[in-house]
Amino acid sequence: MEFLTGLFSPSAWATVWTYRGTFLLGLRNTLVTAIFGLLLALVLGIIFGLMATSGKKPLAVIARIYVEFIQNTPVLLQMCFLYYTLAFSGLGADITVVGVITLGVYTGAYMAEVVRAGIQSIPRGQFEAAQSQGFGYVQYMYYIILPQSIKIILPPMVNQAVNLFKNTSCLYIVGGADLISLTYSFVTGATTGGAYAPAYLVCGALFFIVCFPLSTLATAWETSLKKRDAGSAAALNKAEEVS
Repeated sequence: MEFLTGLFSPSAWATVWTYRGTFLLGLRNTLVTAIFGLLLALVLGIIFGLMATSGKKPLAVIARIYVEFIQNTPVLLQMCFLYYTLAFSGLGADITVVGVITLGVYTGAYMAEVVRAGIQSIPRGQFEAAQSQGFGYVQYMYYIILPQSIKIILPPMVNQAVNLFKNTSCLYIVGGADLISLTYSFVTGATTGGAYAPAYLVCGALFFIVCFPLSTLATAWETSLKKRDAGSAAALNKAEEVS
């Protein structure tokens, strides 16, 4: 009942507004962690995606082990493991570093699958044609295969970026300074406690402001690509009928 009462309490909303810097700081910390985590995820995704499609069995096996292990264990468990490993090793567990590494490695496994699927969607004849022209693996990937697979890869990559941003909430469990953690500290604080509903609504709104445009972009992008492919296929069929 206290939660619902706070939702319509002018004083609760006034408290949230007074301490708005807390929420903006949490958003900033979340964005920093997400951006650097995303950069790491992209690097790992490209590396392991290329390994999976390299045609070299040892590399493909390593990539598959990484993807399966990371995808089939909770990101929260991975974060706790890294945090306590660093803490008890004497290296010191910087929360931001823990967040970047954990979220980067976790999302990287999904990025690797996106890259693998994108590359494998290119007709085999493209690979054979490139090899017949004397292109090496790096050359035909860089000049021929990857440019064609970008349009397939990017929409799901944007979705993974959204998931990474939302997964920053896991930092709460190791005492981070992300948006969720600072919101919880706010609602349980000695001077700010009690404004539960306004605080969590503001927190949710900030997540929505970041995630919704990205999700909408990914959906629109994917729909546009499907329409373009369907149009190209229809034009090709028409040309074949005429000929």
